Amino acid sequence: MAEIIRKITYFFKTGMWRITKNEVSPVTFLMVEILKKLVIAIRFFISKRVMIRAAALTYSTLLAIVPIVAVVFAIARGFGYSKYIEIWFKDAFKSQPQAADTIIGFVNSYLVHTKSGIFLGVGLLFMLYTVLMLVSNVEDAFNEIWQVTKPRSIFRTFTDYMAMFFCFPIIIVVTSGISIFMATIADSMPNYLMLGPVIRFLIDLSPYVLMSLLFIVLYTFMPNTHVKAKHVIIPGILAGIAMQGLQFFYIHSQMFLSGYNAIYGSFAALPLFMLWVQISWTICLFGAELCYANQYLDYYDFDANTNEISYRYRVMMCALLMSCICRRFAEGGKPYSASHLRYETGIPVRIVNDLLVELMNAELIVELTSDEKGETSRFLPAEDINNLTLGTMIDRIQSYGQWKLNIELAGQFSEKWGKAMELRSNYLHALRDIKLQDLRPLIQTSE
Repeated sequence: MAEIIRKITYFFKTGMWRITKNEVSPVTFLMVEILKKLVIAIRFFISKRVMIRAAALTYSTLLAIVPIVAVVFAIARGFGYSKYIEIWFKDAFKSQPQAADTIIGFVNSYLVHTKSGIFLGVGLLFMLYTVLMLVSNVEDAFNEIWQVTKPRSIFRTFTDYMAMFFCFPIIIVVTSGISIFMATIADSMPNYLMLGPVIRFLIDLSPYVLMSLLFIVLYTFMPNTHVKAKHVIIPGILAGIAMQGLQFFYIHSQMFLSGYNAIYGSFAALPLFMLWVQISWTICLFGAELCYANQYLDYYDFDANTNEISYRYRVMMCALLMSCICRRFAEGGKPYSASHLRYETGIPVRIVNDLLVELMNAELIVELTSDEKGETSRFLPAEDINNLTLGTMIDRIQSYGQWKLNIELAGQFSEKWGKAMELRSNYLHALRDIKLQDLRPLIQTSE
């Protein structure tokens, strides 16, 4: 039994990452690729503590849901769908009927009171703040998953958020109107015609399609980086199906929650709704991890975590990356991106991204990018490459962070401390004779 566990552990940690396409059949290789993506997604989902992000998004959702739904209802009333949008909302929240009724009550009260001038101004400000906070938190969660450190500019934040804020309700109203139109046509057709059952099937399928499309759009446009559409289709569909499965589970588990309702009464709707929202965000963020793993699987030679790498090995890899960046600059070539550095060095791309952030914090390199979302970031030396030596790099990496604290340490060191500091200074001085650009041989590569 112990031997079997050891083999399984070795396979997941090392073995499957070394399987090549020529060693196994196409079907087996495809299954291994899928398994790799799941392992990467689960590992980073746990290590990055995505569940904490889901909890934070749950809180933001509770604050923003009434203003968002109020906008949807207001636009629907402008289109003449005031009656049908309420039916659509209750159907969308059919697993949480008590929460849906409560939210609709809040929304109607909100819209009635916004007719007064003072409350209208305060209400709009609060509405914009809560919605922008929710969207900003969602973007931060996606950027963390995709290892994006540069946020959107103020201009792009305002334009993108406002576009989502006003377009999303219109899309909901239009799609709900189409669903109502199709349902009316299906009801008016005789049952013996084939077209009627087909339309009813399409109506039953439409929640899965709409939910999947919503996730695909969210996974594509929410991260502030270039996400390839082909890598988000399958995770988006899986997330949409999982959300509908969650709805189905909540609807058919009401009988098991009757005891919970008996204890908490009407108050039970709030914790159950919060649990439903948190599970929904968990599904959403895990789907984002799948998208990341799907796009960057080819860059993983093995499953690795930067936090598990020793400091000495991290310094060695930082020196390797700095050598590539400095040499490319000396040659006058196009600056490297993270993916190109991965191909040059063989270091997994997630570790490359983490080390690049560390080098930027130490003011050794700068990121070259535009405000365009699809633009790939590239990296340049932060100063004259003749000044960038191995000793300079180590000194800056070790010195990054807060250097002084309000702690009296003067009397804590013996006379040997001066000798230790002198030896360290001599060590760094010796390393300053080694230029980073000279650490690797000249290798001509193509991009």
